[in-house]
Amino acid sequence: MFLIVGLGNPGPEYEDTRHNLGFRVINELASRLGISSLKSKHHSFIGEGKIGDHKVILAEPQTFMNESGPAVRGLLSWYKLEIKNLMVIYDDVDLEVGKIRIREGGSAGGHHGVESVIAAIGTSEFARVRIGIGRENLTADVTDYVLQKIPPSQREPLDTAIATAADAVEEIIKNGLDKAMNSFNKGAFS
Repeated sequence: MFLIVGLGNPGPEYEDTRHNLGFRVINELASRLGISSLKSKHHSFIGEGKIGDHKVILAEPQTFMNESGPAVRGLLSWYKLEIKNLMVIYDDVDLEVGKIRIREGGSAGGHHGVESVIAAIGTSEFARVRIGIGRENLTADVTDYVLQKIPPSQREPLDTAIATAADAVEEIIKNGLDKAMNSFNKGAFS
């Protein structure tokens, strides 16, 4: 069984922001798996399904981005899962808009949601799927940038990236992290 967590912020005012791409990937996966609605459990919206032969728990923490960690820890505990069965999906300003990067472990790279997860579970050694949002026209604080609505110029590449990130998650579940990194990380950095 795998716990797949998309990071974002709850509430309609955040739905179409760069910082909610993790939620959008979870919604894409839920649609592919025929999960019509997510239910509330451990401060998250969750749905259960199967990818290949593996049961998966899709989760959107409802604790706001910077406090995602306790929700993730609660879900890992509830489902009695090891860290190796955790995957976190989130936006990344250090990747070009629309690029996908799969990674196993490492630092949070300044992403406060990931920092919260690392602090709550006590390790940084979990799989991540990062979606590039770039620093296009970044003149303000990074927080303001990630919480802005997605501009028309980024809508198409980010919609494509959401589908590609969902493909990457399926590849990781079915064929392992190494194979997925070899397939999806090509050209991730500009």
